[in-house]
Amino acid sequence: MTLDPEALGAEGRPASQLCRAQLDRFREALGEFASVTVGCTQEAPLFEEVARDAGYAGTLRFANIRETAGWSAQGAQAAPKMAALLAMAEVAPTQFEIVSMESDGVALILGRDEVALSAARALTDLLDLTVLLLPGAEVTPPRQTTWPVLQGRFGGASGHLGAFELTVNAYAAPAPSSRARLDFGPGRDGAVSRCDLVLDLTGNPPLFPHERPGYLRADPRDPAAVARLVAEAGQMTGTFDKPKYIDFTPSLCAHSRNTITGCTRCLSLCPTGAITPAGDTVSIDPAVCAGCGQCAAVCPTGAAAYALPVVVTIASRLRRGLSAWFEAGAAAAPVILLHDEGHGADLIDAAARFGRGLPAHVIPLAINEPTQVGPEIMAAALAWGAGGVRVLARARPAHPLDGLDGTLGLMEVICEAAGHAPGSCALIQTDDPDALEAALWRPAPAARPARSGFLPPEDKRGLLTLAVAELCRTAPVPAESIPLPAGAPFGAVVLDQDACTLCLACVGACPTGALGDNPDRPMLRFTESACVQCGICAATCPERAITLSPRIDLEAWAQPKRILKEEEPFSCTECGKAFGTGSSIRRVMQKLEGHWMFSGPEGEQRRRLLGMCDDCRTREVVLAGFDPHERTH
Repeated sequence: MTLDPEALGAEGRPASQLCRAQLDRFREALGEFASVTVGCTQEAPLFEEVARDAGYAGTLRFANIRETAGWSAQGAQAAPKMAALLAMAEVAPTQFEIVSMESDGVALILGRDEVALSAARALTDLLDLTVLLLPGAEVTPPRQTTWPVLQGRFGGASGHLGAFELTVNAYAAPAPSSRARLDFGPGRDGAVSRCDLVLDLTGNPPLFPHERPGYLRADPRDPAAVARLVAEAGQMTGTFDKPKYIDFTPSLCAHSRNTITGCTRCLSLCPTGAITPAGDTVSIDPAVCAGCGQCAAVCPTGAAAYALPVVVTIASRLRRGLSAWFEAGAAAAPVILLHDEGHGADLIDAAARFGRGLPAHVIPLAINEPTQVGPEIMAAALAWGAGGVRVLARARPAHPLDGLDGTLGLMEVICEAAGHAPGSCALIQTDDPDALEAALWRPAPAARPARSGFLPPEDKRGLLTLAVAELCRTAPVPAESIPLPAGAPFGAVVLDQDACTLCLACVGACPTGALGDNPDRPMLRFTESACVQCGICAATCPERAITLSPRIDLEAWAQPKRILKEEEPFSCTECGKAFGTGSSIRRVMQKLEGHWMFSGPEGEQRRRLLGMCDDCRTREVVLAGFDPHERTH
């Protein structure tokens, strides 16, 4: 492949056999530099071994510039892309937590026929077994009761590896006198089975909608699949680790306040049931979470944040790569291709080895899951000068793409209003490298004269608002205000001035602090950039004075606090002390007009009490010697 050291910002001669005849060059670099990036991933194990033997204490990184850039029909023009790939590799990956699950090998085999018993016989010496057969199963009684064989129908299932709980109906034990077939006694409902593993050989629909650690399932009619299940189950004893995909900060969650439900974006998208309501927030079970990342992608506050890697790491790689692209002298705007390693990297390799490869203007960036991509990443890439963003997913994805589809729809509205080309952010859903090539081999977008250079903030909400603002500012048609569809993570609170009494119930309920008061005078203030359109304020307002207006308004975002309504404090009619607001007092008096307690002479006296502060009201009641709640006859 063609290499241009000058365009890559490198000195000296590039190596052609760094992992073989020129390995001494690599050893020399280890002795000279505290950080070394190798433009090869195929021989990474060899380079790591050499670095260990040399006692290298610096940072060693790898970038694939061959399959992703050099092996292409446009490989001779790929120097800016190589510069971008090498620059992105220099951004260190972020650390993530590990979730540990313990299995003592207590296994429940669910079956419908002799296949379940055969599997149990194969696992007798490896697991602590119980077999549960569906009612009506035709099986021959085992010669010895080595493990329990029971009958039952599943009423529900929850849990994960090491902590499953199944409800069993029609639960029954077998008759010891069974002869030709295993007979069972009378059944009962509501039995509970707890186990570490569940082996499902019923052939029925799965107990869980998506992959669940410790739940193994195979078609009993497929002997090869059953054999694989048995082999895997036999190894499922001990401690098992998985990544903790989501970092959750409950204090940022806008799910609920005072039993009023607000944001439910993550709840409606989680395919595994790992997210459940938990009072004012939600709870994410890291053992059940499969890592699709849709909750983090749509979370408007950043309460749910993807950890593999964190969003600021992806943003930093994009910024570094796009900067290197333009510094290498590229005249066109690149297209960013976001893909996973398990699927996208294989398609890119296949296209490079057997087809045209990736075009010179397409920069691939590996992520963990396509569904983890949120609007902040797409907006940031466009703001930093990308001509487009493509997300590569499987033709039949493991997780639904509803969240990603919503993100792409939101970005389409923003890009259209800001003058970007239609389809600037798009999904490529294929398992065919030829189809991938067909989707990407288009003319390179023209570079825009305006590009942003902002540094990505650490918090996701800050990155989201800043990236969208910079996207609008550097767009072909700079846009100050863009109306958005319902459910967007930005917008305004529209206040009915006549209906609002400044009770400030909305302020106490607002989970993001977008609504605030003034401790010195009756006032309702609003910070639009902090509003996530959860709707709790509108649902809380007793006067129904609040409606939501999803939009982007950069002028409003630039204002720290905007006054929605203010009044002079209402003064006590006796002592002149300020308390409450005039609108609230008048609203109370208006609602009480015609009420029996406020009719006649005593009613007039009670009406006077409404205009008094607490101290004067108490004194008046004592001096007048009347019960303010006594009914007049």
